[in-house]
Amino acid sequence: MQIKGLMLDPVTNVPIIILRDEDGQRVLPIWVGPAEANAIALQVENLASPRPMTHDLLRDTIVALGATVSRVIIADLRAGTFYAYVELKQATGVVLVDARPSDALALAARTRAPIFVRPAVLEQARSVEVATDQADQDRLQRWLESLDPDDMGYKM
Repeated sequence: MQIKGLMLDPVTNVPIIILRDEDGQRVLPIWVGPAEANAIALQVENLASPRPMTHDLLRDTIVALGATVSRVIIADLRAGTFYAYVELKQATGVVLVDARPSDALALAARTRAPIFVRPAVLEQARSVEVATDQADQDRLQRWLESLDPDDMGYKM
């Protein structure tokens, strides 16, 4: 999957990272905090910060230790919370590091690592309730289904 954009949820005003598969058939929205959204937005928009951000520091540390980020995996969805791993490749083998999806995605953006989502997560995500009442859930579902990649953007 790829990061296709960052948006604000029209119901809750919480930032959402929109992942889309290569065929454009499946979309996965992941709600994140404002700081995490900003870290991803800076990289997606190719904007440099005056000093290294945490994800830049992590990328540089991984490289300095002789490893590479081989991929990011959105691995699970439990009780409405996504779980992810960063897969590091080093001379001695592969290491999986537990990470919040927002941090894993920010690191993937900085290292150009591919993003994978387990099929079970995509199936489970269809039933996640993120709004407080049925009217808000229905409105949010219609909005997600009508997303146009050309309209995506996120401004802090």
